[in-house]
Amino acid sequence: MKRMTLKEIAALAGGTASGDAEVSGITIDSRKAAPGFLYIAIKGENHDGHVFIPGAVENGAVAVMAEREPEQDVPYILVADTRQALLDLAHNYRRGFDIPIVGLTGSVGKTTTKEMVFAVLSEKFDTLKTEGNLNNEIGLPLTLLRLEESTQAAVIEMGMSNLGEISVLSLTTEPTLAIISNIGVSHMESLGSRENILKAKLEILDGLREGCPILLNGDDPYLAGAVIEGRPVYYFGINDRSCDFRAEDITQDGFKTEFTAVFDSDKKQRIDIPVIGIHNVYNALAAFGAGLLTGVSPESAARGLSKYVPSGMRQRVREVNDVCFIEDCYNASPDSQRAALKTLASVNAQRRIAVLGDMLELGSISRDAHRGAGLLAARNNVDILFTYGEMSKETADNAIKCGVPVVRSFTDKRTLADALFSEIRHGDAVLFKASRGMALEDVIKDLYSRMEA
Repeated sequence: MKRMTLKEIAALAGGTASGDAEVSGITIDSRKAAPGFLYIAIKGENHDGHVFIPGAVENGAVAVMAEREPEQDVPYILVADTRQALLDLAHNYRRGFDIPIVGLTGSVGKTTTKEMVFAVLSEKFDTLKTEGNLNNEIGLPLTLLRLEESTQAAVIEMGMSNLGEISVLSLTTEPTLAIISNIGVSHMESLGSRENILKAKLEILDGLREGCPILLNGDDPYLAGAVIEGRPVYYFGINDRSCDFRAEDITQDGFKTEFTAVFDSDKKQRIDIPVIGIHNVYNALAAFGAGLLTGVSPESAARGLSKYVPSGMRQRVREVNDVCFIEDCYNASPDSQRAALKTLASVNAQRRIAVLGDMLELGSISRDAHRGAGLLAARNNVDILFTYGEMSKETADNAIKCGVPVVRSFTDKRTLADALFSEIRHGDAVLFKASRGMALEDVIKDLYSRMEA
């Protein structure tokens, strides 16, 4: 962030400063406090950041933002609510930057889309992006506060679990371009219907600056029919030929996907991305469109997409001992599981093995969703299905009824790893897919260590 005085920060945050200091960084983690840092004491569900003020000061924090006067002899900013003050500070700080800021959300694939947009914009701009899962009312403002004088563009991911949350994030960010990748069922437990999920995602319009465009998935039935007033609307897609950014001539070879992007009615650009799966073509199209709408040339956008690197446990492909592994354990929903199984089906392999864990936070549709996964496994020619978790027993049960040749269900990771190690052969392709809370990567690490030994 830019260097600011404590009084300047207090004015942006709506607080009152006592004493003064020059601040070069902001943290909410007392352990990361260092000389030049302002420590903000956030009250969370389990911890009150005010308790850790002494540690922050000891670690070198030059000042503190708090809801009550600290006992330590340190300059401070007093605010009524540190969470709201953080949002206000980030919002007003962001207003000091006249740069393209892409705000994006969606039910499935928003982090992948964010990384692809970053890869595209980085071909022209010094670009800031949301790191990890810092896409909520704490992580997003901290990301905005990382804007530097040298920053030329930013890609900001917005997550949510309830109505009203994206509105707050969008109003804080004031994006100059918005993207909604799709409308799925990831938050059915809290929102109850896809219509409510659409309503929540459309809150990204609340902060979108006047006259700025929104980019939507034209093949998504909810987004294609969404009523957007007073904003330029652009669509990306594969099936709807009226989309502004469309993919055709899609081919997959090994771990790479190629397609031709059609734009401006009849212009074309060949694109290759180092990942597989039709869902990733949609993500790449959104990034390509975002690039062109912010001034990146088609050739540069394509070059950026070719450099994309999957992050975390999001459909990372790895080959070990002539076995293709697809690690996709960051999150899971019926939509992303369908996409993952289609990806597995597209891989050239002797046998296709799917390891499916529980999908969390699905509420009343959980049982049907897990049984549906069993049907999807059969339809995508899975040869062997191993499931992990209580709800995934429903997946296994329906997979047997739908004709998957070999099905086994597990509730113990070690036993699952034993079974996989005994079953896997050269030439197989293995998909791991589960919600993050199932920590299926424990099984992956156990399996790799045995195979590499």
